[in-house]
Amino acid sequence: MELALVQSNAKLYLPEPARIVKVRNFTEHEKFFQIELLRKGSLGHDPGQFVEVSILGIGEAPISIASPPDSGNRFDLCARAVGDVTKKLFTFKKNDLIYIRGPFGHGFDDKIFQRMRGKHLLFIAGGIGYFPLRSLINQVIPNAKNYKKISILYGCKTSQDRMFPDELKKIHHLSVGSNVELLETLDHPEADWTGNVGVITTLIPKIDFDPAETIAIIVGPPIMYKFVLTSLMDKHMPKENIYMSLERRMKCGVGKCGHCQMEGVYVCQKGPVFNYADVEHNEELF
Repeated sequence: MELALVQSNAKLYLPEPARIVKVRNFTEHEKFFQIELLRKGSLGHDPGQFVEVSILGIGEAPISIASPPDSGNRFDLCARAVGDVTKKLFTFKKNDLIYIRGPFGHGFDDKIFQRMRGKHLLFIAGGIGYFPLRSLINQVIPNAKNYKKISILYGCKTSQDRMFPDELKKIHHLSVGSNVELLETLDHPEADWTGNVGVITTLIPKIDFDPAETIAIIVGPPIMYKFVLTSLMDKHMPKENIYMSLERRMKCGVGKCGHCQMEGVYVCQKGPVFNYADVEHNEELF
């Protein structure tokens, strides 16, 4: 019993070594990292979960997992340089070592997947909100036949802010003659932009969906949620059919530091994936 407790605590609190095997620049402030655990075996995550990335002598930071679950020992992370850890991470190159704790948090588990099966999935991503959604998107698209339809709405400020442009291009091509569609919009387009112009809520009226048979998944900047939720409510979307990733002030990842506690809710444990019906009255989360 005591040995099992020690092993459980070690998994929670002791980072394990991992190697960077691929680095890709998106913009001046965002980068992609493919990570390989030094041990055999997969990370064992659900879409929507996160890991704590540690850099010795600097600290650690929570970063969403951007790849779907896999049996291998590699997974993807995407980060924005906004603090000491991520700024240092941006100086790292292929084969450099980092340390990982996790996965942590409540993601899109089997219970949610059962709810999604046979439904119209409506993804709504703003800016780097595509990072955590990519894990779920890249899991459901290969199994699109399990869903009534998959609609992906993606909004950015400019075309330079679009993440994974090559993958977006493939999804656009895939949408021809299939039940998958991708609609994009830019706030400030360049002259050669042929897509929609405006905030992401301008895309919602372009989607034909039955609210009762649709599951909406929203990830984006905090200000986006209020307007997207209002638009969905105007369409009579049931609150229990809306899921959101609300990554707010997470630090330790295991509910010990209280840094992410908001009105009694520990975001690192109850979230970051929440059902809107469960948290609609928690004003601190929005």
